[in-house]
Amino acid sequence: MKDDAAAHLRAGKLARRGLLTEAQITRAAGLLSEVAAAGLETIRVLFPDQHGLLRGKTVAARTLSSVFENGLSVPSTVLLKDTANRTVFDIWNGDLTLDGTPLTGSADVLLVPDPDALTPLPYAPHSGILMCDLAFTDGTPVSVAPRNVLRRSIALLGEAGFQSVMGLEVEFQVFEVTDTSLDHDASTMPPAPIRTRNLTQGWSYLSATRYGQVEPLLDTLRRHAEAMGLAPRSMEIEMGPSQFEFTFDASDPLTQADRFVLFRTMVKEVCQAQGLHASFMAKPRVPHAAASGWHIHQSLLKDGRNVFTPDTDGTLTDTASAWVAGLLVHAGACCLLTNPTVNSYKRFSEFQLAPNRIQWGTDNRGAMLRALLMAGDPASRIENRVADTTANPYYALASQILAGLDGITQGRSAPPPTATPYDADNAPLPDSLVAAITAFETSDLFVRALGPGLKSYLSHLKRAEWQRYLATVSEWEQAEYFNLY
Repeated sequence: MKDDAAAHLRAGKLARRGLLTEAQITRAAGLLSEVAAAGLETIRVLFPDQHGLLRGKTVAARTLSSVFENGLSVPSTVLLKDTANRTVFDIWNGDLTLDGTPLTGSADVLLVPDPDALTPLPYAPHSGILMCDLAFTDGTPVSVAPRNVLRRSIALLGEAGFQSVMGLEVEFQVFEVTDTSLDHDASTMPPAPIRTRNLTQGWSYLSATRYGQVEPLLDTLRRHAEAMGLAPRSMEIEMGPSQFEFTFDASDPLTQADRFVLFRTMVKEVCQAQGLHASFMAKPRVPHAAASGWHIHQSLLKDGRNVFTPDTDGTLTDTASAWVAGLLVHAGACCLLTNPTVNSYKRFSEFQLAPNRIQWGTDNRGAMLRALLMAGDPASRIENRVADTTANPYYALASQILAGLDGITQGRSAPPPTATPYDADNAPLPDSLVAAITAFETSDLFVRALGPGLKSYLSHLKRAEWQRYLATVSEWEQAEYFNLY
């Protein structure tokens, strides 16, 4: 049976165009049998888009073989949309291309399924998510597709003789929905925000009684995450109202990025089914809400050994020093990938355990980079506290790899650590999305590593978002000028 399935897959379009290796064909043939044996009825064939959100189509499980044979076509406009789902590239211009491939008229791109990335959904037990990569219809991979960007970054690090290990701390909020904003006049683009109230009053960091108050919800999320293979490690009550944090076992960057988008999707869907709204927005505009961050823990292995582990507590090895220096030098340019929204920059503030300046410190939670380095400890690592939970994890982790690797290849050394991370002597991080765009555009890091495609693509996408923000008349402007003039 598996041999017959494998033969069909070898004859398919994806295999003929080199988009499935022989090992993947064998794995896919086995997966088809596993799906049938598990009694799955539908498969969500999805890819992480430019915003780190999962998009795609759902197919009947009996048709899954055709997805592995021929891929699944979707309009290329899914790659051309901003956060309001507006297509911000001119698809009727005959000159519009991506990687040299014409996209005029909303031409198709292919979802290429990853046979090692099927995740059963315990909250929808008849279904599963099959993660995909993106290619043009001629079989050429889409260079700006998030999984492709991260894979290329990992490969460059491997060529230098290193492997990266990443750890995730993800903060988010869950609110009770009081108004779903489903009236017709709320169906704007983007839709009117739903209305909510808190599940907890907050301001009781790591409180056992607060945890007990929401334990049923957190247990549900943890159980689903475990069943999905996401390896949750701890669940915490964060500082703000209705704010929580999950951490995950350390792993390779691609696994962690997949975990991030699967976790975020699961949390939002499970909460929605319970009349709740889960938000990963950096700083929601609700009274007294705290900002949510995403702390990226990172270390390097060479020949299986952590090269960040020092001989003396709190000191940087030469490799760790170069890595930290690279992260610092390219911090501004990386912000577009770690903090990609207008709202992201409302989180950067003094004395709030979130960074607003470019520096590193030894176990200092106000610093952008917090070094957790103990002699002989194989878990020694650097924690970057700059990112927030609106980040596309594939782009964000790629930025860390490329910046740190540049520090190594350029032979950089980190400056002395800071004990005063909010001091004005430290260079500031970008204070707005447009400042981050400018830093990204003026940096050559991503062009040198990945070619010009990602730079022009993200710049166009994010400048369109920024211009739409500028065109909106804010409440501040109305209050400031409407009566005065």
